[in-house]
Amino acid sequence: MNIIVAGCGRLGAELAQMLDSDGYSVVVIDKDINAFKRLKPSFKGKFIEGVAFDKATLIKAGIEHADAVASTTNGDNTNIVTALIAKKKFNVPTIVARIYDPIRAEIYRKMGINTVSPTLWGANKMKDLICHPDLFRVSSFGSGEVEIVETEASAYLNGRHVKELVIPSEVNVVSIVRDGIAMIPTQSTVVKKGDKIFIAVTAFGKTKMKQMFM
Repeated sequence: MNIIVAGCGRLGAELAQMLDSDGYSVVVIDKDINAFKRLKPSFKGKFIEGVAFDKATLIKAGIEHADAVASTTNGDNTNIVTALIAKKKFNVPTIVARIYDPIRAEIYRKMGINTVSPTLWGANKMKDLICHPDLFRVSSFGSGEVEIVETEASAYLNGRHVKELVIPSEVNVVSIVRDGIAMIPTQSTVVKKGDKIFIAVTAFGKTKMKQMFM
């Protein structure tokens, strides 16, 4: 897989390094040649000095044969323009852009551009650590509107049915791990103390979930 990473800041450099370590062919673009010093000596990919949304620079980076473009610069406008060029001019199959503004991130997500909003993600994460320190976030979707969290069944939950722990559109039990074996529960599955319960929950559902689970 050929991947272009636009921007060699802390995020871009870390992403490029991870992709390179996984065996992907990676090209990094940055307008500041000193930014490439963030890449480790073990980095096997290429790096090109230039503006991320410049057509000639993108062609030099191999965008005509790219499978994915990740635009990670510190400017929303640069990331948006780069993503749009990759999508509309070069038909790159997979595009991801970092957008600090949550509102703009949602607009471009609706246009078919995968976006990551560190502002919204960070706010949701900090809120979790403050309000729900007992829940472990496994993964999140969108900008954190829906999460998969893990908790351990307490004595309070022992003997209760999964259907008692579900709130339509807000809280849903997606898996239970018992004695090291995972299962997808039915509504009639009985919870046992010590079970690891994985729950899909919305931001609004967390408080209600805690009232049911704790």
